[in-house]
Amino acid sequence: MSAASSDVLALTCELIGRASVTPQDLGCQDLIAQRLQRAGFACERLRYGEVDNLWATHGAGEGPTLVLLGHTDVVPSGPADSWASDPFRPEIRDGVLYGRGAADMKGSVAAFVVALERFAARHPAHRGRVALLLTSDEEGDAIDGVRKVAETFRARGERIDWCVTGEPSSTRTLGDLLRVGRRGTLSATLSVIGVQGHVAYPDKARNPIHQAMPALSELAARSWDQGYETFPPTTLQISNIHAGTGANNVIPGELQVLFNLRYNPNWDAQRLERECERVLQAHGLEYRLQWFRGGEPFYTPEGPLRAAAREVLGRFAGASPEESTGGGTSDARFIAPLGAHCIEIGPVNASIHKVDENVSVADLEALPELYLALIERLLVENG
Repeated sequence: MSAASSDVLALTCELIGRASVTPQDLGCQDLIAQRLQRAGFACERLRYGEVDNLWATHGAGEGPTLVLLGHTDVVPSGPADSWASDPFRPEIRDGVLYGRGAADMKGSVAAFVVALERFAARHPAHRGRVALLLTSDEEGDAIDGVRKVAETFRARGERIDWCVTGEPSSTRTLGDLLRVGRRGTLSATLSVIGVQGHVAYPDKARNPIHQAMPALSELAARSWDQGYETFPPTTLQISNIHAGTGANNVIPGELQVLFNLRYNPNWDAQRLERECERVLQAHGLEYRLQWFRGGEPFYTPEGPLRAAAREVLGRFAGASPEESTGGGTSDARFIAPLGAHCIEIGPVNASIHKVDENVSVADLEALPELYLALIERLLVENG
């Protein structure tokens, strides 16, 4: 590895070197807590099951609470020999840092830490609170991470006004996109019950594939809505269908279907569940259905957070950012229901989850000042 030339680069490299494949943290949060405690932050560890969560806060005066949200877990690297260098030994080549988590999102986490250290040193008596929330369960099941932390916060009346998630949101250059919302996600496992039998005697069987096809076609072809604000229309995608014994002369007794809905604020999970079940019932299916609610959609309207982010990103990127609600999901979906306005700002996302994941060293070294400028704009300049 080339010598790290800055604090944020050195910390990012140290975090990448810990192979914290979800839900492992492998000491990343302890390292960060030690640094933030030296900077005057109060650190609370919230461990649920196998998941580590860190809540670090600075300031207790009147004013808003601004939270920086991130995760220390990463997806598996896949075969290490597919990488140009060891995925968990950070390496800098031609001004680019390579390693699992470089972009998603150990670079942003390191930048958060450096920005918070600088902010606390410059403004020891700032108004309101600034906080860092980290989990090791974002890339996995997302059960015992921010979802569980949010339940704890709700129970004890923790107030969060603004939340900035460090997910890699930029598309081509740092700061060219500001994410102001995300769609909800709802997954289903559908089992359609038939009667197994010989294909030569269909009158003595009930084929669940034949029975299910009209209902599935109706669900897949449906136009759920026309979109919402900057959100695209709601969609349903069938991701897997399985039935049969493997023999071509046996009518199966059961069909299993996996499908997912990505939906905008025109809907909530409960209403979508009812609507899907209405279609299944209308087709006379005998079925079992298990739902998994991954998170409701959120949308941050115009206000101080969007205005501050737009100004700061415009300054760093040289042009106003695109303001988007696209992409998959993030842990902000668990913070928004607490009443927080949420945005996402992070590095370029072109290599995330891929072999040879990477981040530009120049972008990484710009991130702390970007986050610092945003914190100061919200908690100092607007005060």
